Order: sequence, then C-alpha cells, then structure tokens
Amino acid sequence: MILTACQPAILDPQGPVGISQKMVLIDSLAIMLAIVIPTISATLVFAWWFRGSNASARYLPDWVYSGRIELIVWSIPVLVIMLLGGVAWIASHDLDPAKPLASKTPPLEVQAISLDWKWLFIYPTQGVASVNQLVVPAGVPIHFSLTSASVMNAFFIPQLGSMIYTMNGMTTQLNLQADAPGTFRGLSSHYSGDGFADMHFDVLAVPSERFTAWVEATRNEGPVLDPESYTDLARQSLNVRPFTFRAAEPGLFQKIVTQKLPPGPGPQIGRPDPSVSPRTEK
Repeated sequence: MILTACQPAILDPQGPVGISQKMVLIDSLAIMLAIVIPTISATLVFAWWFRGSNASARYLPDWVYSGRIELIVWSIPVLVIMLLGGVAWIASHDLDPAKPLASKTPPLEVQAISLDWKWLFIYPTQGVASVNQLVVPAGVPIHFSLTSASVMNAFFIPQLGSMIYTMNGMTTQLNLQADAPGTFRGLSSHYSGDGFADMHFDVLAVPSERFTAWVEATRNEGPVLDPESYTDLARQSLNVRPFTFRAAEPGLFQKIVTQKLPPGPGPQIGRPDPSVSPRTEK
C-alpha cells in the first residue's frame, strides 16, 4: 500500500480554476499521445518486420532520401507543437492568477502572508485574522493578496488551482473559488527551511451563513493582531496549531509589504533545537 496516503488533488478539482487547469492537462496529454502512441507502435512494428529471420522484408542499403517521409516526419511534430503552444497560450491568458473570476458575487478579500513556518490570513473587510486555517464561503470568489515576511515561498491549494509565489517586499495576486462546501488541503510548495514539511493549512469552504457565523465568533475571542503580536508571530516556530485573532489592525498587510514592519528575524546562531527554532542558541 505504497500509495495509501496519495490523493488525486489536482485531478479532483473543486473550483472553476482547478477544473480549467485539469482540462489543460488532459488536452495536452491527448495531443502528446497522438504522436507518442503511433511512434511507439511504429517502432515495435518496424523491429518485428525487419527482424533477421523475416525473408519477406525488403532491405534497401543504398536508400538515402524520401521527400514524403521527410514531410511526414517534420509536419507531425510541428503540428503537435502548434497545438500545445495554442493550448498553453489560451490557458495562460484565461487562467491568469490576477484575472478576476466571472461572478455576480463580489469577491472576498484575503491577505496571505507566509512566515517561518506558518501562514497568516488577514480578512481586511471583516477585521479578523487566522493562522494556519483559511475559512471561506463556498461559491464566492476569493481574491488573495500575497506576500512573504521571510524567504520566498509558494502558496498552493491543489484542488482549487493556481500555485503562486510569495516574495518579501512584493505583492502577488490570486483569484480562486470553491464551488461547494468541503475541506481542502493548502500547503507551501517551495522549500523554505527546517519547518517546511509542516507548513500546511486547512481550507474550510462553508455556506455563506456559516462563514458569517464564524466571523462573528472569531470577533469574540482570541488576541488582537497588531505590530507587537505580529512581531512575536514572525519568529520561527514549528507545528503551529490553528488559531484566530479577534481583530486585525487596518493597514497591517501594507506595512509588512513595504517593510515598515521588519521581516521575520530568521534563525538564531547555534545548534538545532527541534522544540522551537532549529537554530536556537545552546
């Protein structure tokens, strides 16, 4: 049972972006198989027909050139490349991460910050924030503004689509949507140090009324996300359990992007200590 822990993820999309990306993969595979299967089949047929024991095979040791064969040999790969290029060209424009999703419902704004080694999500309109847990309303477009408060990282929810990088001092944009309620796995898909393996989070897509109830419940408990609490959060830590902030200071994300709030302090000099930072001084 080597593949017991494997999940279809990308091939089991739960949103419009993921569904479109799955179709691009299937279309590209079909186009490539159109040349791969005949080529492999022809190789096997030629090897069998021109075997040493086949007296019926016609050998042409002085044969040099055939215009028809050259036309076939070159035209088929050119057509395949054109088709693949067309699919990639159209998809890269239609699935531009910064392109808003077509919807009659206004998008939910979420500001995502990659830290060592955890994810911070700020809901600027609702005024709350969460760590290592993303709660969103199903059927509503989500507009992400992303940055990194440490090294470069990558934000990825395989079932919703479109991995995108987070970089210190920069903002990237991403638009996703979960079509139906469910729990989806989000993760960091770019190695970022000792705590990278546990830098994942759950995406809880819930009905709109449950999302509203979650926001109201969050506002009644937990600490406040301000520069001081953010500075504490930015320190390296491992296996951080999900928790929420009942309030988030307005403009905090912009201060992180413009580095008015300094990046995370990074590792301390010393030998590894797996309980806190892998570089804590002994």
